[in-house]
Amino acid sequence: MKAYQIKKYSKDEPLYLSEVDLPSIKDNEVLVEIHAAGVNLLDTMIKTGEFKLFLPYKTPLVNGHDMAGTVIKIGAGVKGFKVGDEVYSRVGDYRIGTFAEYIAVQDSDIALKPQKLSMLEAASIPLVGLTAWQALVEIAKIKKGQKVFIQAGSGGVGTFAIQLAKHLGAYVTTTTSAANVNWVKDLGADLVIDYRNEDFETVLKEYDVVLHSNRDPKVMEASFRILKKGGVLISLVGPPTPEFAEEINLPWYFKLVTWLLSSKAKRYAQKLNVNYKFLFMRAEGSQLTAITKLIENGTIKPVIDKVFPFDQTNEAMAYVETGRAKGKVVISIK
Repeated sequence: MKAYQIKKYSKDEPLYLSEVDLPSIKDNEVLVEIHAAGVNLLDTMIKTGEFKLFLPYKTPLVNGHDMAGTVIKIGAGVKGFKVGDEVYSRVGDYRIGTFAEYIAVQDSDIALKPQKLSMLEAASIPLVGLTAWQALVEIAKIKKGQKVFIQAGSGGVGTFAIQLAKHLGAYVTTTTSAANVNWVKDLGADLVIDYRNEDFETVLKEYDVVLHSNRDPKVMEASFRILKKGGVLISLVGPPTPEFAEEINLPWYFKLVTWLLSSKAKRYAQKLNVNYKFLFMRAEGSQLTAITKLIENGTIKPVIDKVFPFDQTNEAMAYVETGRAKGKVVISIK
């Protein structure tokens, strides 16, 4: 089968279109013919080696985390799926490889694709949907009437998180450029701040939750200061914490590294009597099934910026790296 591989960690090296073996499946796995793959910033970070300390993949490896496709074979222990099912998934860590024609996926990591969505639309959902769900439902436990600040509202995670937070009953604030203000309001944002011309810290006070995705340390400190006492900042960009290291079963010395990396942020949060959490989202088919229900009833709608053909996978990656995508970028494979 054809697949796009990382030959070595590099900012400059492209992905290489290669001929690789068709994956074999274990008892708890299904073989999926991939129709479409979502492209995420995480894919570019894996390629450049930013996560090799915590996810030490061996090269060459096939890149890609999001996909939608059709089940063509099932393992002996698989109960919830059958050949012919249309499914979607953010595949599990160490099982990545959606920039390919086929993939073996653990049955606990997939869900039936929403019937109302095309394969392209479905492929745009899993990673951003699970990220927003795990941040706002699992960690923050958003309640009706709470105030939530979602940074970068026009990005992939932002467009989904705005819709989910609004569904949960929150008052939603986000940042974007002036050109996108009305667009993110249509997604459900109550208050929109033009980050180029306004300082969010002068406007926002007493927030319950910040969904943080900006790498500037000054933005993180300002985000802590807008929280009410007991509020929580959930960061998607780090620094990682010892709790994260514990969750993914890293050795003790990695826990020490994450303690050192996160100590400044944790101390600052403690000083303000607020909380700091780092989220590195995980594959979770059951949560994706819950998201499917919100899509089917019209609560959540996919937001796609551009679709690239399979032979332009590197161009799709480059476009995501610009940070200018409004919503998601998707690769059409079949």
